[in-house]
Order: sequence, then C-alpha cells, then structure tokens
Amino acid sequence: MRILVVEDEVKMAGLIKRGLEHEGYAVDIARDGPEALWAAREFDYDAIVLDAMIPEPDGFEVCRTLRREGRWAPVVLLTARDGIDDRVTGLDAGADDYLTKPFAFAELFARLRAVVRRGPGERPTVLEVGDLRLDPATREVWRNGNRVLLSSKQFALLEHFMRHAGEVLSRERILEHVWDFAYEGTSNLVEVYIRSLRERVDRPFGRTSIETVRGAGYRLRTDPLPEEPATPVER
Repeated sequence: MRILVVEDEVKMAGLIKRGLEHEGYAVDIARDGPEALWAAREFDYDAIVLDAMIPEPDGFEVCRTLRREGRWAPVVLLTARDGIDDRVTGLDAGADDYLTKPFAFAELFARLRAVVRRGPGERPTVLEVGDLRLDPATREVWRNGNRVLLSSKQFALLEHFMRHAGEVLSRERILEHVWDFAYEGTSNLVEVYIRSLRERVDRPFGRTSIETVRGAGYRLRTDPLPEEPATPVER
C-alpha cells in the first residue's frame, strides 16, 4: 500500500517513514499543507497520516479540503494535543481516526490497517482470493493451508494484487502503490518481483494465479488455472 505522511518535524517524519517502510509500505512525505494537498490530488493514496499542526493550511483544513473535493483516502490525524475539542474538530473535519503524540508504532500500524479496511469501501480483516489468504496484521500468507514466506516487498505486492483481484494493474499503477514516486521506474523491477512472487505463491502449488495481460499489465485471477505442464521435446 502507498501511504502519504504529512509531518513538518523532519525527525518525526523520518521515523514514521522508516517504520512504515519496514512494514512493507511505500511512503511519500509532505512537509506542509500545500505539499499535502498537491500530493493527495496527484496520487491515489491508500491512506494518509496527517499531522494536525503543520504549517498552514493546517491538518484540519487539509482534511476538510480533501473531503470537499471528494477525495476519500482514509486519514489518521496526529496531534500533540489531547483535548476533546481537538479530537472533535479532527473527526468533524473528515478524519477517520485520531492518534495523540507520543504514540507506539504498533498502534499507528494497527489504526492504519483498521481505517484501510473501513474505507473507502468495506474491506475484510484477512484477504482471501481462492485458496490464497493474506493477513495484513500478522504479515502472514497461506496457499491451500500452507504457510508461504515472503519478503516485505513481495508481501506488499501480493496484498495490492489481492485488494484488486480480477483487475488488470498496469506497471505504473503497481510502481505507484508498492514503491513510491522517488523510485525512477526505468528498470525491470516490477517484472523481477512478479517473477519472484510467482515462484513463491504459484509454481510450488501448480497454479497460475498471477497472469500477464499483454500490453496492459498484470492480473491476479480469482480462479487460478493449473500450471501447464512443460511441452515434451520430440526426439
């Protein structure tokens, strides 16, 4: 998933970014209100972590503006103030959740998972496509009841496919959501990770779930085909 972190304190922004990246998220940083609005309008984020006290427009106004424009990426609002009035202001501005500094990263990750499940459409706690199961909370994947071990980026890639099962995802869309715009997408990075993911979740189980759609991108089939046997060589 791709997350926008809006935080003007450089050290705090770096800590949040590193923590989220360790969990497999792609993360972009904005330092103030105008940067936050530009990024949220330019990219389709899965969630936004938004500090309330950024340089104007502040986090409350950024959230109000996004909601007025019909942009419904889930928002977790961060603030150093724990007053009831601030919480009410944030929630009324359109935030989905509220977290007071200082906070534990484990709680931030759990709240992000919760708001992503809730919106913009209802999302299950555990993702299931055919005999594939993925649990974002425990970072575990199973196929046909068997545990599958994945790297953080392989996990993020599979999660993106499973949240959009049956859809054709372009290379550019995958780069946007699994990596970030700081990555110069000029290599065959997506192809390499698709191949490695197939080696983990498809081939050991005789499946062809992740298919290439020529000229368009990739798709996770909701009805995975059995892997075709190799064509025998005539002698």
